[in-house]
Amino acid sequence: MNMSEQINNREFRKNVIKQVILELHEGKSVEDVKQKFEDAFAGVSAMEISEAEQALINEGLAVSEVQSLCDVHAAVFKGSIEEIHQSTDQSEIPGHPVNILKRENRALEKLINMQLKPHLDALKDNDGIEMLKSDLEVLSKIDLHYLKKENLLFPYMEKYGITAPPKVMWGVDDEIRAQLKQVKLELSIKGKSFQEQKDMIESLAIRIKEMIFKEENIMLPMLIDLLTQEEWKSIADESGEIGYMIDNVPEWKPSSTDVEDGKNEGTIKDEEAHNENVPIASGVINFPTGQLKFEELNKMLDMLPFDITFVDKEDTVKYFSQGEDRIFPRTKAVIGRKVSNCHPPASAHIVEKIVEDFKAGKKDHEDFWINMGGRFVLIRYYAVRSETGEYLGVLEVTQDIKPIQEITGEKRLVTE
Repeated sequence: MNMSEQINNREFRKNVIKQVILELHEGKSVEDVKQKFEDAFAGVSAMEISEAEQALINEGLAVSEVQSLCDVHAAVFKGSIEEIHQSTDQSEIPGHPVNILKRENRALEKLINMQLKPHLDALKDNDGIEMLKSDLEVLSKIDLHYLKKENLLFPYMEKYGITAPPKVMWGVDDEIRAQLKQVKLELSIKGKSFQEQKDMIESLAIRIKEMIFKEENIMLPMLIDLLTQEEWKSIADESGEIGYMIDNVPEWKPSSTDVEDGKNEGTIKDEEAHNENVPIASGVINFPTGQLKFEELNKMLDMLPFDITFVDKEDTVKYFSQGEDRIFPRTKAVIGRKVSNCHPPASAHIVEKIVEDFKAGKKDHEDFWINMGGRFVLIRYYAVRSETGEYLGVLEVTQDIKPIQEITGEKRLVTE
């Protein structure tokens, strides 16, 4: 195939994606559009489909639009599209991130097939409702699975230039989170019909299974093809920061035989991928108001009663503090990540607008506050400027202010 044929095929496939999105908006079902998509992409790898979607997003198509294709992907991939032929040996290595992801997916499938579905038949009585509530609480641990994906795997995809698939997948993750939250709420509402509740839970189970398919047949082949053993090890080491859906996760200590010789040498420079091997600095740092040893400064920042993250003037995450009880997960994989990619697609545009206003000098700070799992979290953004007013970046400060709100009376250092 010559170059002009390749370009024409790419344009044709992009146009097919546009047509399918339009037809979905017009009310056609996945089954209605499946054949058109399949005819255009039969024999094409997941990577090539992602490249076509990326090109459309680069041209201005909203991520949420591409997100509507996710169900079409799943339907077609289960049919005729060829799998990417990559080794999946990593999935057999205990403690390897691929192994953990697949183990968690098997645990999800077991929960859905062996508990949720059987308990649906007993939904008509109170015992059935209580069993399902218990099942859904266990299912809520899926958040840990998605957080690892969004904070550890997606940054590497972005560093290798794969930016559209993570955004689309994150959007669907959030839809599943919202659906799970809604199902738990609806189960507690009196007067909901048995069939309505059953339909909602079955719909949620289908979405979760579709996401499992996308993770293992679209996302993992890309990552397995690109990541070096050192990068997988960094992901494994930081996974504990977020947590696991499953028990008995062993530490993975890679040996030279864990991956094929010469495979996955990678294309990212070590210093761009991670700063893991950079020795911890020593010496004294001079400030206008005093001096601090590096160790003193580092520990002092980690001891602050709130979490801080600094994003530089190029919109790149440069630093975060490592307090013992972080409100939002932060992993070293986010260092060097664009700040807009660190947020779900639904809220990324809000962050982008804040940064835009800071750069333009329209604002100097912005506050948000949310209820989150028993905490009342205050999220504050501050523009950081030089002595001459030059924009240097943005500082994010997050704090659980619920304990502060509950303080009453007074407590003096010296009692009278």
